[in-house]
Amino acid sequence: MNICVFCGSRHGNAVAYEAAAKTFGSLLAQEGHTLVYGGGNVGLMGVVADAVLAGGGKVIGVIPDFLLQLEVGHRNVTTLEVVDTMHARKKRMADLSDAFVAMPGGWGTLDELAEILTWKQLGLITQPVGLLNTRQFFDPLLAQMQWMVSEGFLDANQLALLLRENTPGTLLSAIHTAIR
Repeated sequence: MNICVFCGSRHGNAVAYEAAAKTFGSLLAQEGHTLVYGGGNVGLMGVVADAVLAGGGKVIGVIPDFLLQLEVGHRNVTTLEVVDTMHARKKRMADLSDAFVAMPGGWGTLDELAEILTWKQLGLITQPVGLLNTRQFFDPLLAQMQWMVSEGFLDANQLALLLRENTPGTLLSAIHTAIR
């Protein structure tokens, strides 16, 4: 299974974020899954990719050329695909993936998560989407999403499709269950 991970190009202020990314990457490798991600060698992106590689797993990075030119591309991944734009990157990662996971991150992570959830809502994808809610990072966003339901802007059944787990192992198990 190819699992796409959206996550930060920074490590965050708590060691728990890096530890969770490393654990998730190690689990992907142990279970024979391929990581699909944004191709970076920085932040949590680099941590999860390095963990998969250290475990003998396969990593597919998809990176826009301008980011590669800024020397943030991970040159040691199994496959590094260079695309023209951020939009092309998101589309290519979606085309390659059987499931999606968002880990803590910044604007880019939020953008990728919002777009993939929109695609799911519109029926453009059917793959499961999950949040790795390390240190309750996504709790404020989940509260906003619940508020969107309460205010009539989002269907409760759409929000219910979003997998939410606090640990890498439970999230991976939830993805396996959702795919069966």
